[in-house]
Amino acid sequence: VQLQASGGGLVQAGGSLRLSCVVSGRTFSSYAMGWFRQAPGKEREFVAAINRSGSSTWYTDSVKGRFTISRDNAKNTVYLQMNSLKPEDTAVYYCAADERPRYGYSVTEAPYDYWGQGTLVTVSS
Repeated sequence: VQLQASGGGLVQAGGSLRLSCVVSGRTFSSYAMGWFRQAPGKEREFVAAINRSGSSTWYTDSVKGRFTISRDNAKNTVYLQMNSLKPEDTAVYYCAADERPRYGYSVTEAPYDYWGQGTLVTVSS
């Protein structure tokens, strides 16, 4: 299983970006998916997660109301729409796949089995 994240870039504060993560293989719809990020000098942190069908999502408090996670199982792709970006959103963003989700999705790293390579988001003030 391979995950390929894309869509990062440089954007001004208040702007928007949409990240995409394409997952190889034929079992994408069986994975819960998550987005995490790592800012310079900080540990990686949870951002958002979505269950297999896309019917349930969860966000860290700092992005609620600004970010939206979604998925297209026909395209093996999970998205992260990021609006009203702030300089503190600057980080490398990683997508991750959990092939045996116990509770729909996870907000911690341990259950995720596969990780993408990361895509850099830089928000200027």
